[in-house]
Amino acid sequence: MAKALSEILADDVRAALTAVLGDAARDADPLIRPSDHADFQANGVLPLAKAVKGNPRELATKVAAALAPAGAAGVDSADASGQPAAAPHVPTSGVIAAVEVAGPGFLNLTLTDAALAGQAAERLGDPRLGVAPTAVGQTTVIDYSQPNIAKEMHVGHLRSTVIGDALVRMLEFDGRTVVRQNHLGDWGTQFGMLIQYLVEHPEARPAEAEHSGQAAISWLTALYRDARAHFEADAQFADRARKRVVTLQGGDEESLAAWREMVAESKRYFEDVYSRLDVRLVDADAVGESFYNPYLAEVAADLEQRGVAVWSEGALCVFFDDIKGPDGDPVPLIVRKSDGGFGYAATDLAAIRYRVDTLKADQILYVVDSRQALHFRMVFETARRAGYLPEGVEAVHVQFGSVLGTDGKPFKTRAGKTIRLIELLDSAVDHAVATVQEKNPDLDADAARTEAKIVGIGAVKYADLSTSRTKDYVFDLDRMVSLHGNTSVYLQYAHARIHSILRKLPAGTAARVHPDLELEPAERKLALHLDDLGATLATVTENFEPHRLASYLYALAQTFSDFYENCPVLKAPTDAVRENRAALVRLTGETLKLGLALLGIAAPEQL
Repeated sequence: MAKALSEILADDVRAALTAVLGDAARDADPLIRPSDHADFQANGVLPLAKAVKGNPRELATKVAAALAPAGAAGVDSADASGQPAAAPHVPTSGVIAAVEVAGPGFLNLTLTDAALAGQAAERLGDPRLGVAPTAVGQTTVIDYSQPNIAKEMHVGHLRSTVIGDALVRMLEFDGRTVVRQNHLGDWGTQFGMLIQYLVEHPEARPAEAEHSGQAAISWLTALYRDARAHFEADAQFADRARKRVVTLQGGDEESLAAWREMVAESKRYFEDVYSRLDVRLVDADAVGESFYNPYLAEVAADLEQRGVAVWSEGALCVFFDDIKGPDGDPVPLIVRKSDGGFGYAATDLAAIRYRVDTLKADQILYVVDSRQALHFRMVFETARRAGYLPEGVEAVHVQFGSVLGTDGKPFKTRAGKTIRLIELLDSAVDHAVATVQEKNPDLDADAARTEAKIVGIGAVKYADLSTSRTKDYVFDLDRMVSLHGNTSVYLQYAHARIHSILRKLPAGTAARVHPDLELEPAERKLALHLDDLGATLATVTENFEPHRLASYLYALAQTFSDFYENCPVLKAPTDAVRENRAALVRLTGETLKLGLALLGIAAPEQL
């Protein structure tokens, strides 16, 4: 795998620092950063000079002299006293063309054209584009999407599903074993109401032919609406519904059969939504709340025995010294309610035990909105106290903000109702048809609709993923499907344009790197950006921030546009230059395709 140029420079600068200062610098971080004044800047001399009580500019000058190739220009080779700096010889990688001391002790580093070309050559054609996996042998369990049985998915499920899917793809690319967990809301008192209504109104069941996808959830939605109305209007029915909950929990076969039917119907609908969204969740990933029911009493008893949970006002609770309500009273995590029932906390704690003990998780991610931050903070701390989360296992609430309408308020219909997710996706495809027809007016209606599905779904996902996940974002379909600005449409068409360029190359033209060629500034800029893919992905997986990859891809497309405008490819001055530029074009296309794939977005070669 290709080592990034920033990493190679870090090794070179660290070697020079060690040659000048000895062991005091052996583990120093050179702090290599992109620079507006050179290709990179090393900022690590200043803190190191402070640590050894030395003059930072004098130290930087000695390091620069040690790094500079023989006869290199731009090296300030005098120390602070005006005397020539003593520069020990340091064997380096040879990627540095020039070093310059700037300011109080920064090092401006310029790379050779051959180094940039060599990096492109190593990455070209490699399925991983030279990016090595860093987490092989580690297991991540990721909990995301989390729809409720017998209810339609709505816009509130979009972010968890899309962000979770992108993180799955990126963590797998980084070498992790990723276990997807779709924590379905498949248990609770509402099922007593639904089952009792279904028992008393068998005509509410649809015909067998309607048991699929959207039809399946439509009858369940109607069932929920009618059962709820009956529950609120008829006290005797409400009493029978409550008794049905007890019957269901007691294992009554009739009740369980009706419950299983609702779960199966809902899953068919979920699979339809996931297929439209092109996310990786499948039925095998679904682990409902009911799965943990057999473990809840055991968890509660264990917490009580360990002294982690105590009884308070008839409920089994966990208290925290630093979590109090507005009145100053402690806010507990309720494991078992005063009526004997178990809440979400017990289920979540049982899930943590299962995921650590059975699934062997090194890391557990919960992709859930920000409003649940306090709940997860209390659950994680309780699990630590009880030993369910041992040292070395990381639990993270990957929280996200809300989806807003163009009015800046929570995204709802004009009637104030929550927007159905299928309805939202259909609207995105409808909007994308106009974009596709604008770009390709000769396409027939069927072909335009087919492309619009790729463009529209990608637009919805990218609008979410290109926003910092902790922030709210505005759902604006007109902006999302635009050919201009930071949209997936812009990136998809940039990728298609690249393949169009490659198809137009003269017959026999190879995408081949010529390391001896001098590069134009726009070529250097593009090569540098391409080399930054690995560092970008490392930041994304470390902080669970897909928007950083989206920003990288958008900047790449812009950088490519500048390159193509200033560096003729099809009409290059020589065959060697054409091949060299074709290599950069191809590597850019491969990088856009891989990056979009990691976000869960298609990158067609023709649009």
